[in-house]
Amino acid sequence: MSDSVQGNSGKGRVTPESADSPPLRKASWKYIGPGIVVAATGVGAGDLVATLIAGSKFGYTLLWAAIIGCLVKISLAEATGRWHLATGKTLFEGWRSLGQWTTYYFAVYVVIWGFVYGATAMSSSALPIAALFPDGPSIKFWAILCGLLGLAFVWFNRYAVFEKFMTVVIGMKFLVVVYVAIRVAPDLGNAVKGLVPTLPDGSLFYTLGLIGGVGGTITMAAYGYWVNSKGWTNSSWMKVMRLDNRVAYITTGIFVVAMLIIGAELLHSSGVALGKGDKGLVDLGGVLEAKFGVVTAKLFLIGFFATSFGALVGVWHGVSLMFADFVERFQRERKTGQPVTGMAEEVAAGKREKSKPFRAYLLWLTFPPMALLWLDQPFGLVVVYGVLGAFFMPFLALTLVWLLNTDRTPGEWRNGWLSNIMLALGGLLFVVLCVKQVIDLF
Repeated sequence: MSDSVQGNSGKGRVTPESADSPPLRKASWKYIGPGIVVAATGVGAGDLVATLIAGSKFGYTLLWAAIIGCLVKISLAEATGRWHLATGKTLFEGWRSLGQWTTYYFAVYVVIWGFVYGATAMSSSALPIAALFPDGPSIKFWAILCGLLGLAFVWFNRYAVFEKFMTVVIGMKFLVVVYVAIRVAPDLGNAVKGLVPTLPDGSLFYTLGLIGGVGGTITMAAYGYWVNSKGWTNSSWMKVMRLDNRVAYITTGIFVVAMLIIGAELLHSSGVALGKGDKGLVDLGGVLEAKFGVVTAKLFLIGFFATSFGALVGVWHGVSLMFADFVERFQRERKTGQPVTGMAEEVAAGKREKSKPFRAYLLWLTFPPMALLWLDQPFGLVVVYGVLGAFFMPFLALTLVWLLNTDRTPGEWRNGWLSNIMLALGGLLFVVLCVKQVIDLF
């Protein structure tokens, strides 16, 4: 999306804000980083399963929905990054300006979500290891080990090392998933037909899920914090951030299309049914082994592990940053009785990554959720996690519309008409998905 679409449409208009704005840096590939992190974090195993099942049920028919979903996520992540850069404030500072209700919403949400997600992420990372080593320890052992490894890595490393690690993760995911998609020999003719919007019988909520569910929940809000951690703290980085964001969701789009191809070619025509939740990816490993041999199946399981563990590490870092920002602001406001600003500079300086709240949330993500691993059916956690994720996305989309259309944002960086349309449609879509998730749960 062009800069004129993402920002205000009145080019050349001089405002007090634009007169003081630093000159824009040239967008360059050498700066890319936070987008890689959000792509590695946002597409977890559950997203791959949802896309795979959509392909197995409807072939290429819903390809258009996957692409629209990436465009919606580009708009959401761009809006998050634009807020951080245009205002020099973190997203939580913005939420706080909308009223105290946002504090209560976020506080309750982040505590419950972290407890459930911790167990979900550890279980998801353990599954492919257990499949690779069927005679080894139990899934619980591997899950706990993955949680402890994620904790240790984020605890002892700062953003720069974290970004390099996530670049390796995204490379593994990309190569493996695309390799398998090529191996199953996609039908390009039917794929092109899938770009035309159609809704087969029974496909409505699969379609909404593809549009709204792939590419991150709370990690979309974490994108602005990763932008600041990279050292981007003012509007001079706007073009760079937009390039970075597009790279993130083009990469995500390739993942989604590749998994849809695998579902359409490998499962749709043969009528193979997969297990529920992340177990479906283990089942797919068995299908791949039967058709293409052990090597392809093992490679896929390695890619599955990279997907799950990358999401785990990304959340351990990004959401802990958000929690630390939330606690630090709350403590300072209680102490001084005054609004607190300029938190983005502190995130950029790395002051959050070694703070007590950051590490406290890391421990919360790791140890209490281990108790949930002893449930008889831990994969039921995926359902609860999906509901919690559905509750956050409407909150994010609608508060961004509020923040980026008022004087909280400098005039030249407020929403243009297309951004407003995409964010409003995204918010409406997420409300519908949230209601559907709650109905399914009960």
